[in-house]
Amino acid sequence: MSIVTGIGTNPGAAASSASAKLSSNFETFLTLLTTQLKNQDPTAPMDSNQFTQQLVQFSQVEQQIETNTNLASLIAQGASMTAAYATSYLGKVVSVTNGLASLDEGEANWTYTLDAAASEATLTVTDLQGKVVFTGPAGKTAGTHDFAWDGKDNNGNALPGGAYRLTVTAAAADGARVNTSVASAGLVGQIDMTGGAPRFVIGNMTAGLGEIAAVGN
Repeated sequence: MSIVTGIGTNPGAAASSASAKLSSNFETFLTLLTTQLKNQDPTAPMDSNQFTQQLVQFSQVEQQIETNTNLASLIAQGASMTAAYATSYLGKVVSVTNGLASLDEGEANWTYTLDAAASEATLTVTDLQGKVVFTGPAGKTAGTHDFAWDGKDNNGNALPGGAYRLTVTAAAADGARVNTSVASAGLVGQIDMTGGAPRFVIGNMTAGLGEIAAVGN
């Protein structure tokens, strides 16, 4: 079990670079302003409104950069707290509600629920590209059903391990659609932080925090 970390764009470094550029531009502005004041015609002095406005603009930009720097710091702290929270899932069995299950050593398992009894119900398994690899009959009674898939397509060919998605379609005798839901369970072996938000590695698949419905021991 482990945490996979990654390094993305550093907003703090970007703010620091912007601050350095502003400082350089401000120094150049002051040099030009000083030179103009030294060489101005005493009988026709410069209008102070223009460079006063420029000084105000520099001050506003500086304040915005400072705000961005503070925001970047808050974002970094939030990401650190999220990563620390995510580690509490390591080694835990979780229930995943995105329809995916991990096919590992020729077996993938789901549970699915029908809100009402159906006259027709079908199981469809697809790969991550959306290609249908298996179809079969589903249970028709209202309530929860288990489905254990042996990883073979409808022609009996064994498919490679990976993440596969189960969908269940069901209809009542009058043709009305019956609502269904699908879940799977698995052990969290890694936390992947390379994308910023934590992804829980469960066998051959990943799931986000919002796709975790329950956590067990």
